[in-house]
Amino acid sequence: MKIKAAVTHGLGEDFKLEEVKLKEPREDEVLVKIAACGVCHTDAVARDLGITPFPVVLGHEGSGIVEKVGSAVKTVKPGDHVVLTFASCGQCENCLTGHSSVCLEFNPLNFGGRMGDGTNRIYQDNNAVSTFFGQSSFATFAVANERNVVVVDKDVDLALLGPLGCGIQTGSGTVINRLQPAFGSSIAVYGSGAVGLSAIMAAKIAGCKNVIAVDIHDSRLELAKELGATHTLNGSKVDVVKEIKDITNGGTHFAVETTGVPAVVKQSIHALRPLGQCAIVGITPEINFDVHNDIMAEGKTVMGVIEGDTVPKVFIPQLVEYYKKGQFPLDKLVKFYNFEEINEAFEDSKNGITVKPILKIS
Repeated sequence: MKIKAAVTHGLGEDFKLEEVKLKEPREDEVLVKIAACGVCHTDAVARDLGITPFPVVLGHEGSGIVEKVGSAVKTVKPGDHVVLTFASCGQCENCLTGHSSVCLEFNPLNFGGRMGDGTNRIYQDNNAVSTFFGQSSFATFAVANERNVVVVDKDVDLALLGPLGCGIQTGSGTVINRLQPAFGSSIAVYGSGAVGLSAIMAAKIAGCKNVIAVDIHDSRLELAKELGATHTLNGSKVDVVKEIKDITNGGTHFAVETTGVPAVVKQSIHALRPLGQCAIVGITPEINFDVHNDIMAEGKTVMGVIEGDTVPKVFIPQLVEYYKKGQFPLDKLVKFYNFEEINEAFEDSKNGITVKPILKIS
């Protein structure tokens, strides 16, 4: 079928809305009419650093309505409202033990440009176009494997839910699934973008006593306070480590680091109390640590977390329920853009004008 998609033809190039051909779903796949798709930093990284083959249709926070299912599909049916999430093999040890975000085939399935069977679904002028995250949701329609299609409540605005497939579940899942803070514990979240603010909302749900937001933009910090932060710190104006240790009487039990800025990563570890745990979720370059003094001598843990270590088919519907109850107001993070405004949406995200842009596609 012919569809409209935002095609990226080369490194760092703007998105171009063009006609492409989308092949029919195979037996274990689902065809989805895309309603909306979130704009995520990972899309910008793919465009600007070339982590997936060009040309490519990016987009990996899609939401939409199921049009057609393959003959072997059992958990999804036409008419279902769905969120698309990351791809996984479903067969490796990590997938089978509930950790599909670290699937042993995660990189080829999400960044390799092809579906799990090694073939392509998108073509332009008889030439293959790469698929991203097993979905490519910057398009009017997408084909995805049944495993990365999550059915959601039809009572909630479908256009709002796409970011649950990546950025929102990354922040909230890191807190709820991986760190699992005890009631009354303390946590600092570094960076108040969509991922960090999702972590803050999750920390409030978990019952953390001190939820400390760290950023350099006062507007983001104000939003963080509205969403559940008990304290906010502007890292360009104060000594973050000292302030956190004063607030918590010795340091936080937990930290979520979303910025990927080396100096901030070190702050997140230095501001932990002994036995504290820091989850790194931002794309981070090489950093030099004093392992003895920074980590080992105080029994600290530094871990990497992908996609919030979630089981999306379980966790995403849970987030929708929290939203419906007013406990997870993700609508306060977003701004909607028309599909034709995709390049503007990316610029606004880069410049901090919009926390989480969402493209309305149909």
